[in-house]
Amino acid sequence: MSNLVLPTRAIQVVNKSIYLFHYFGFHTVGVDRIVKESKIPKATFYNYFHSKERFIEICLIVQKERLKEKVVLIAESHQGTSATDKLKKLYLLHTDVDGMYYLLFKAIFETKLSYPKTYQIAVRYRTWLMNEIYSQLIKLKTDTTFQDAKLFLYMIEGTIIQLLSSDGAVDREKVLDCFLNSK
Repeated sequence: MSNLVLPTRAIQVVNKSIYLFHYFGFHTVGVDRIVKESKIPKATFYNYFHSKERFIEICLIVQKERLKEKVVLIAESHQGTSATDKLKKLYLLHTDVDGMYYLLFKAIFETKLSYPKTYQIAVRYRTWLMNEIYSQLIKLKTDTTFQDAKLFLYMIEGTIIQLLSSDGAVDREKVLDCFLNSK
């Protein structure tokens, strides 16, 4: 994972914290809560991670790499999977508010000012994802532009926002079908 090698116990702390950050946010989950929920001494936390900023960075790197693995598996699957089916899988993977992308999406809004390095991790993932989306869209229609890939990503993120809204009523499949039928 990006030359990141962590001891097993540190990975457990990262996994627990990914959950905490996902559901409670980067600013409301402090080091005290992390060490309490992870059942480790604060000194061990700082020995592994050095600072909260570096820790958040590590959590996002781990999450990003796990998500990239899933995206690559979808993109490289050959067993009768059309580009349309791959795009659907990418869309559903990324619009799941309980899924892996949500933490990176959340980081864009919550870390830009406080933790700029972590913000950059999320932004770089978005750029990588747009390229993956573009590589699938171009298979559907040869005159696809990079703007179409951006639009697809904006559709993913708009769907997430819609799902998080007070009513949360959005038919993810219908939104996707509207986009794909326009291609």
